[in-house]
Amino acid sequence: METTYENKHSIRLTSAEISNLWITYMNNSLSKYVLSYFLNTVEDSEIRSVIDYALNVSLTLMDGVENIFNGENYPIPYGFTDDDVNLSAPRLYSDEFFLNYIDQMAKAGFSAYGMSTAMSSRLDVQAFFNEAVALNIEINKRTKAVLLSKGLHLRPPYISPPEKVDFVKHQSFLTGWFGSRKPLLSVEITNLFHNLQTNAIGKAFISGFAQTAKTKDARDYFKRGKDISNKHIKVFTSILTEEDIPVPRSWDDEVLASSEAPFSDKLMMFQVSLLSALGVGNYGVAMSASTRRDLTAHFARLSMEIGQYAEDGANLSIKHRWLEQPPQSVDKNGIVYKN
Repeated sequence: METTYENKHSIRLTSAEISNLWITYMNNSLSKYVLSYFLNTVEDSEIRSVIDYALNVSLTLMDGVENIFNGENYPIPYGFTDDDVNLSAPRLYSDEFFLNYIDQMAKAGFSAYGMSTAMSSRLDVQAFFNEAVALNIEINKRTKAVLLSKGLHLRPPYISPPEKVDFVKHQSFLTGWFGSRKPLLSVEITNLFHNLQTNAIGKAFISGFAQTAKTKDARDYFKRGKDISNKHIKVFTSILTEEDIPVPRSWDDEVLASSEAPFSDKLMMFQVSLLSALGVGNYGVAMSASTRRDLTAHFARLSMEIGQYAEDGANLSIKHRWLEQPPQSVDKNGIVYKN
């Protein structure tokens, strides 16, 4: 895959374009090495083809960002290198986990690249993110096809269609903590199911980090993250099972017994920070779409817990000099003026 994006006018990149391009490069730099390890250990040929395609997409998007940044004399992010992956490490996750991880990351890509397209002013940057959306659609299509063919796709719950169109008649529509609770809306079921699924995948991924991290404070941090995911899973599971709605499966058994780290602690910390950011975003969407007060309270409380966990992770990354400085405005108070 090779795509070039032409800028016919000397228009500076906006802060939105710089930040979205920067995080796109960082996330795909991460994916490059995660997927390279997956590709080196996968056994199933169909899943291998999906990983190979996703890896090529990451390389294509990194090249696209480099082309735009080089045209602006903007520094290319450092990202990750060969030192951040051990391709000879034994299998830490199953083939099925690889496929579902890619599926979850592709879902996140839709909102990230779609919003980046909408926020872009320059047509060459917009063209780049339009291409990113198209490539992400293809990843999603290929992943879904293999999941379906192998009977691994986890469908959201079904609901019965209403007999007729109706309107809300009582304020009890908004209750949750006390009194008679209304049944969950389909959008509430969707968000609970999705957040259960992402927590289950995240918990499995971070479990592998906890058993392979080299530094003790990173291991402790990952164990804490595993406990937080488990807590959130229990909250969402209890809400769905209360209404006899099926819940997605656990992925704990897809983590193998290896103790040899395939990734550096720096890479694993960045991956967890990305998962935390996605979690806060997902909970925000779920909160805005929920009408029951108990649901909005749960999502608000759990978002704060993720936010605190992410802040502690940033402090840990700063301590070990793992955190690369994102783009920021000029500190005008720090400018030294010459007489």
